[in-house]
Amino acid sequence: MTARSVFFYVQHLLGIGHLARASRVASALADDNFDVTIVTGGSQVAGFPGTGVKSVVLPAVLAGNAGFSGLADQHGNPVNDEFLGRRRDLLLEAFHRVRPDIVIIEAFPFGRRQMRFELLPLLDAIEATSPRPKLVTSVRDILQERTKPGRDEETVSLIKAHFDHVLVHGDPSFATLPDTFPLAAEIAGKIVYTGLVAGAVPAPPAEVFDIVVSTGGGAVGLDLIRSALETARKSTFHGSWCLITGPNLPEKDFAVLSAEAPDNVSLVRFRKDFPSLLKGAELSISQAGYNTVCDILRAQCRSVLVPFTAGGETEQSVRATRLEALGLAIALPENGLDADILGKAVETALSQPKPPAHRLDLNGAQRTAEVLRELFD
Repeated sequence: MTARSVFFYVQHLLGIGHLARASRVASALADDNFDVTIVTGGSQVAGFPGTGVKSVVLPAVLAGNAGFSGLADQHGNPVNDEFLGRRRDLLLEAFHRVRPDIVIIEAFPFGRRQMRFELLPLLDAIEATSPRPKLVTSVRDILQERTKPGRDEETVSLIKAHFDHVLVHGDPSFATLPDTFPLAAEIAGKIVYTGLVAGAVPAPPAEVFDIVVSTGGGAVGLDLIRSALETARKSTFHGSWCLITGPNLPEKDFAVLSAEAPDNVSLVRFRKDFPSLLKGAELSISQAGYNTVCDILRAQCRSVLVPFTAGGETEQSVRATRLEALGLAIALPENGLDADILGKAVETALSQPKPPAHRLDLNGAQRTAEVLRELFD
């Protein structure tokens, strides 16, 4: 039987969380005998989107700043209409070339409004195709809460007009879509919960560090890394530290941090074995991004979370607060973070037993494949 084809659009603008989650889902689809083409449009990240899938790479656009205001090219220059028009045309050409059975659009229309210039034409192209492919949106469990009037209503209108399903990558015992999307009841019949999209159970680590500090892609984690480095220097805990800055930390900042690192601190940009490092660590210190939290939950590691809140972001704070309420993390505010505050949290975390076993569903990637398979049964 011919494999069902999937056209999977994902755009990361600042961090790499969206790309990492989509890559996990795409790999699970490929493992379930789907023919997957993943379309990316952000900065290139080594190791993503992964093996087993086809890849279409659009000219990169990035967030103009940490508040996601405006779009810039890979050199930081604002993009013009000609550039955006070329991206749109390349996306539509790829769609018509693949002729998919299923289209997955990550985040939109709940997020990625900046990409409407190419996604609205893609929706039109889908509707004009015969036979029409199934269309689903792929969203995390906790959304950024919107404050501008009309945004949620516009999202609902697009879902009703174009989308067959809303795949929510979360465990409803932890968070449901209505928690952060007030109009969820209007699209309730299209919502499917898949479970959290975590990676596989990691292998035992080849190298063990007592404390692992990470900042995802690294575009907005400099202050956390600085605070962790100073904490390691001052702390009475003399175990080993691994500070993972992320690939997007500017080279000049990485050089300064490297020069300041004490002997018990290993400073690196990226560790492919990050989930394994967590499994062997006594403590994780990180932001509260979706993928990092999934890795922490899978490893059942002690955790200090410092949620990213710049530009009015709310999603990570909601996640960190809920995990703290379950006894699975210590949450600290990003504003005002320094070595003294972080050091006290480290002492508190290390004095406590490892977090209790949880029952959160972490098999969202595999469940997504099952859901899409059921569309054609």
